[in-house]
Amino acid sequence: MIKLNTVTVDKLTFKKKLTMIEQFSLKDFLFRWVGEPAEGLDDFLPLEYTECVFAKLEVKQGVAFLINGDEHLRYATITEENQIVIGLLDSNNELKHKIISLGDVLKR
Repeated sequence: MIKLNTVTVDKLTFKKKLTMIEQFSLKDFLFRWVGEPAEGLDDFLPLEYTECVFAKLEVKQGVAFLINGDEHLRYATITEENQIVIGLLDSNNELKHKIISLGDVLKR
């Protein structure tokens, strides 16, 4: 199981654009992270690529994906240091960020 560490956003520098390889790496990570659903990631957790403020794969509007019972997945992105960042809304609608290094993901 991959452990995600919570960090404050002021410690992160997000990429402005993601290459296709980075986007596919993020999707692959999310596919494995959510348990490799038989219907595939696009049907189970529809995402769209955006570059508003920073580049990310956002959960499409109207889709609620709960993590740990009360956190909603909002997006996944990569920092300039090649760390995967997951943006979550907690039960108080406060945005939290959890990170994992891309190197840890690629080793698996």
